[in-house]
Amino acid sequence: MKRLMLIMLVCAVAVCAQAKKKVKTSLFPDGTPVPAWFSDTSRVDVATLGRQYVVTDYGVTTDSTVIQTKALQAVIDKAASEGGGVVVIPRGTFLSGALFFKQGTHLHVAEGGRLKGSDRIRNFPVVDTRMEGQSLKYFAALVNADGIDGFTITGHGTIDGNGHNYWEEFWIRREYNRQCTNLEALRPRLTYISNCKNVTVQDVRLINSPFWTNHVYKSDHVRFLGCYIYSPTSGLKAPSSDAIDLDVCHDVLVHGCYMSVNDDAVVLKGGKGTWADQDPNNGPNFNIIIEDCTYGRVHGCLTLGSESLQDRNVILRRCRVTDASRVLWLKMRPDTPQHYEYVTVEDIQGKCSSFLVVRPWTQFFKPEDREDMPLSTCNNIVMRNINMDCNNFFDVGSSDKYHLKDFTFENINVRDQKKAFDPTLIDNCMVKNVKIE
Repeated sequence: MKRLMLIMLVCAVAVCAQAKKKVKTSLFPDGTPVPAWFSDTSRVDVATLGRQYVVTDYGVTTDSTVIQTKALQAVIDKAASEGGGVVVIPRGTFLSGALFFKQGTHLHVAEGGRLKGSDRIRNFPVVDTRMEGQSLKYFAALVNADGIDGFTITGHGTIDGNGHNYWEEFWIRREYNRQCTNLEALRPRLTYISNCKNVTVQDVRLINSPFWTNHVYKSDHVRFLGCYIYSPTSGLKAPSSDAIDLDVCHDVLVHGCYMSVNDDAVVLKGGKGTWADQDPNNGPNFNIIIEDCTYGRVHGCLTLGSESLQDRNVILRRCRVTDASRVLWLKMRPDTPQHYEYVTVEDIQGKCSSFLVVRPWTQFFKPEDREDMPLSTCNNIVMRNINMDCNNFFDVGSSDKYHLKDFTFENINVRDQKKAFDPTLIDNCMVKNVKIE
């Protein structure tokens, strides 16, 4: 009887501990509950999305050397006019300029299929869009979806930006003029999803983007599941090929993805400039979870900025880092009022150059006079359960342009060559079980 009671007691303690753990992990950093939506990593069943329009059944040829934008767009338009359905890219390579999906339409790239972008900018019209924290006229992406409820990109095929010539031209321009901006090198993005909700991008290979790979603007309930996102990081590098840019978005899940690009991986955007907080086209990002991902070579695993205003309730967890320049990068623009708060980075292992970076960001910035300019702030930033090899774990600088407070470092085990850890740079910094070798 005593043995049975002991077993029951042990089980009760285990259940209680598990319950506490569950409660802990089911809250956002500010203590609000994480909605059940974030636990759904099930794949969308393409068979449930309506009629399938295989593009080769509607006049699209298998000649991979011919630009077929008009023929492909005609299939999308036909699907939309007939009540919606799935536009299927079958096995083979299909060359195209900008494509515009409509309500009720979806994109499925079958295994062995490749939707490949044109390497001529003339095949991407100039439209009203969003780039680098600005609403402006710029080139459309290869895949565009605006104002759609329930848009999906599925399949184990490839969306290939065909970026080689764009990258080459960018570096030539930069060699000629060191002040050449990203926008002056004329390049399309790979995907642009704007004003949408209930979006899923799953299993697809998203590679070789001329510019940002995935840009999501003013959208919510967006899932990236099991995607492979890649651009070259050596040889002819792919400049500004961010993996996923979230721009004024909320309720976003990035789960089980591989990211290796020649810039930042998951980036939070939202606006820039001295009066950016007064522009209705700008805004906050909140309720973002990035989990169970693997990072190859990236500039930053999770980056807030450089064009960002307010970011809240952001979680990066259970990720493997193989060769990142930075894990958490808080870019502080002296010309922009910024507030980054309630960010948690936990259960991270691997290798990086710097783990935490907080520094002023002054590339192409334009400070202006504003009497009521708010002081930028980073607060309630938590790093815990970290096991890393670093060149510099703590790359943090102070500034009269921003205030750092309420950071937590807990259960940190790092090999750190720089050994620059200085919690006194942060007001009310909590340090618990930190081991720096």
